[in-house]
Amino acid sequence: MPYILRFVQRYNPADRKAFMDLEAKFAALERKYPDFPKGTRSQPYAGREPSNTLIWQSEVPSLSEAQAALARIAGDPEHEALFRQQVPFMSDLYTEIYEVLEF
Repeated sequence: MPYILRFVQRYNPADRKAFMDLEAKFAALERKYPDFPKGTRSQPYAGREPSNTLIWQSEVPSLSEAQAALARIAGDPEHEALFRQQVPFMSDLYTEIYEVLEF
């Protein structure tokens, strides 16, 4: 059963450029390593979340693969270094895992 792994990051609007410059480095990190979780990034245009929200999400085939993706990300020193640089620009951050319903 597939799942969606999702990171929701709200950043301070005044720090948009610095936040997005670091986000580009995260995207480069994903491309650099074939085994690194790959995701799409989006930003609300209209909706419940404010426009200063970045959403990264990836569909994975199983819950165990979602957990493995989280472990891979958490165990990567390059990701950790980038994350430490980006955290000061964030006002909120959370992780979600959704079960994909198949009817």
